[in-house]
Amino acid sequence: MRGRLVATVLTLALGAAVAVAATASAADRSSKGVTLNLVAYSTPRPVLTKLIDEFRKTPAGADISIRASYGASSAQGQAVANGLPADGVILNTGNDINDLVDKGLISPNWDKQSHNGVVWNSVVVFGLRNGNPKKVKGWNDLTRPGVQVVTVNPFTGGIAKWNILAGYVAQRRLGKTDKQAVDYLRTFYKNNVVSQDSSGSNATNTFLSGKGDVLLTFESEAINGKIPYVIPRQTMLIDVYIAAIEKSQNKAEWNAFSRFLKTYPAQKILAENGYRPVNKQALTESRRKFPVRPGETKITSRLLGGWRAVDKKWFDPNRSIMQGIEQSLGVSTG
Repeated sequence: MRGRLVATVLTLALGAAVAVAATASAADRSSKGVTLNLVAYSTPRPVLTKLIDEFRKTPAGADISIRASYGASSAQGQAVANGLPADGVILNTGNDINDLVDKGLISPNWDKQSHNGVVWNSVVVFGLRNGNPKKVKGWNDLTRPGVQVVTVNPFTGGIAKWNILAGYVAQRRLGKTDKQAVDYLRTFYKNNVVSQDSSGSNATNTFLSGKGDVLLTFESEAINGKIPYVIPRQTMLIDVYIAAIEKSQNKAEWNAFSRFLKTYPAQKILAENGYRPVNKQALTESRRKFPVRPGETKITSRLLGGWRAVDKKWFDPNRSIMQGIEQSLGVSTG
């Protein structure tokens, strides 16, 4: 009996010591704080800066700092694959996320989180010069002689992929065959595209410097750049994706930040800055109205079939529709 009693006391004492050590370790970690590495596409930098500040004012974010890297979406995804430190990513095409899934850096179940991994939306718009002197309203106007268009290289920046898919879908919904819709894009890139920058932000700067008549971009980018714009009747609903890096040492802190971005207060800030909220309350109560166009198309539509199908058909750097178009123009697909 006495032996068992001593053993029990020793076991309880050891358990208490472990608990105290664990508590001390957690307290020490908390006192030092945690720094998250966020890797994101370029254009939402101003609003993400605001959101990070707001997150750090919350109890969940009080001891968390966020070091953010911004750049073209596909280039950012590739940088993470090549070793750029990251606890999580915010990227604007599903194939940028899928590439990281295929490399084992993001869980295959990343899209099982709330809103299927989408943190906000936008749509493809035409940024215009004041007064719209070229009278551009729809996709067929973009191929008129003399209309010059600024966009992004689809092999570095995600917005270019949405632009291309929007132009293709527009032609298909006008009754064109697949071949005719691809020929439209081939003609458009050959005759009307005058700049393919590496990212959406760089394309905006090129347009604001005076080049081109039309800027193909995010609705949010036109709003924040104070660029007059029109939403074409046929456009793409752009999904922006958030995902954790599997080997992150700060998974709990990243999840806290990810959850915060989808809360009503954060989504309200997004709406105020021209981004379409995924939170229904924030969308409904927003003072800024986000019109839905009759031909608004999702990436999962029958015409496109989701990012896996789209990536193979359109954006494979070695053998795809855009690889062929860009190669014929001498534009890099690296």
